[in-house]
Amino acid sequence: MFPTRRSAFLAAVLAVFAFLGADPAWAHGVSNRDAIFVQSIDGAAIGPFLYLGAKHMVTGYDHLLFLVGVIFFLYRLRDVVQYVSLFTLGHSLTLLGGVLGDIRANAYIVDAIIGLSVVYKAFENMGGFERVLGWRPNTKLAVMVFGLFHGFGLATKIQELTVSSNGLVANIVSFNVGVEIGQVLALTAVLLVISMWRTRPGFLRHSFAANTALMMGGFVLMGYQIAGYLQ
Repeated sequence: MFPTRRSAFLAAVLAVFAFLGADPAWAHGVSNRDAIFVQSIDGAAIGPFLYLGAKHMVTGYDHLLFLVGVIFFLYRLRDVVQYVSLFTLGHSLTLLGGVLGDIRANAYIVDAIIGLSVVYKAFENMGGFERVLGWRPNTKLAVMVFGLFHGFGLATKIQELTVSSNGLVANIVSFNVGVEIGQVLALTAVLLVISMWRTRPGFLRHSFAANTALMMGGFVLMGYQIAGYLQ
């Protein structure tokens, strides 16, 4: 047991340093260059918004960390599609509804909950609910609910920009489609890596360490957002 615990500890420490080396505040953010571009548009710009949506997902490591947790123990493609579809449904509803319906919330709180979603899924993968509570919450429901917060997180960032109402519906829908395209590309890469890892005899032995690192990353994301909220 000692090597497994030591591996978990080292993985968690490496995850902390990796996240501190980046800026979790930008996990749902929009770069200055992209912000200037978005605010300069007056009318429909489907192609550019498709690209920006895909770019957001591929570089949105809070999304990716959660999805890694979701598919970590899913061995059948049908299950992967089912769970990711639930996440996509939740994500799309709040992204579109938040921007087009002008539904607002504190961005720090929303992003802290997104960090919590990573912690939640890692804890579930480690069998934490069964050990602590003696039962396991409905995973499908949790994935969809957290998907709502992931979509709302991006909506809060777009709401901070001065976006023209001319062509807004087409642009936001295009952005959302781009997000889903980026999600498919990112998940394909993640699935390939995890599938190769599963062929190794040490996959199950090191799965606890991997989810410990995943949980630590979620705590780091939460910490940054809570600190920002308290400032």
